[in-house]
Amino acid sequence: MIKDTFPAVESTMSVPRWRSLLFVPAHVSRFVGTAHERGADGVILDLEDSVPQDQKGEARKQLPECVAKVARNGASVLVRVNRGLRALAADLDAAVMAGVHALVLPKTDSADWVSEIANAVSELEQERDLPLGRIRFLAQIETPGALHRLAAIASAHPRMVAMALGPEDFGAAVGGAPEFDLLLTPNLSVLFAARAAGLLPLGFVGSIGDLSDTDKLREAAVRARRLGFAGALAIHPTQVAIFNEAFSPSDQELEWAHKVLAAENDASTQGRGAFALDGKMVDAPVIRRAREIIAMGPKA
Repeated sequence: MIKDTFPAVESTMSVPRWRSLLFVPAHVSRFVGTAHERGADGVILDLEDSVPQDQKGEARKQLPECVAKVARNGASVLVRVNRGLRALAADLDAAVMAGVHALVLPKTDSADWVSEIANAVSELEQERDLPLGRIRFLAQIETPGALHRLAAIASAHPRMVAMALGPEDFGAAVGGAPEFDLLLTPNLSVLFAARAAGLLPLGFVGSIGDLSDTDKLREAAVRARRLGFAGALAIHPTQVAIFNEAFSPSDQELEWAHKVLAAENDASTQGRGAFALDGKMVDAPVIRRAREIIAMGPKA
């Protein structure tokens, strides 16, 4: 394998805002055709679990057309590839193209695996005269063994941009149900590793497959944002609006953040690094939180 000579300029690419990433089976044309209307920040064209084995080849052939369709309203385009070597090779050959922003890597369990895929993607980019390093990676953590290697996985390659726990697969791997008690610790582990490496932590503590209780999903998403998660993966269009709202700051939060920064400006002219606002102390960590809230808000 040729060593990946990843350019420094690409390693400083900005982190995207992905409040919601909607899975769409790449072989189902009616879902692909309407995906751009759902309001998701990104669309994941799935070549893995949602595509039957005998239709994966056709899904790969349709991928260029699918990429163009789902990107019509400006959403990021991601492609989830398969884990097995033969299927993965075919997926990479089909998916490394202009218009694809990231690959979703299922069952990621080591930094070496991420590096091997990164090398292959770099070779394809070079062969196809694509910008080297433009395609990023979202790693799905779906096995207990991966939990011991999260820090290495998160920092395995500059292509890494996000991490998410796969609750259904993780639950199955440990022989348990994807419920709160089981999923809290691994979700927090993914959150901490992603934040430490400067990646987007995606997800919430619960099952992604429960489509019936939208109030429960909304509560879980709001809690996830309070924990520090930046967004979540959706398997149904009804989940998109819930995630977009839950992972966006409220009007009250934005008002507070702007108030903090205005007070900081006044304090700095007086040579003060910490100050009181509405009966509470404000210092560097609070100011940082205010800036992050404003960055998550609507763009002017």
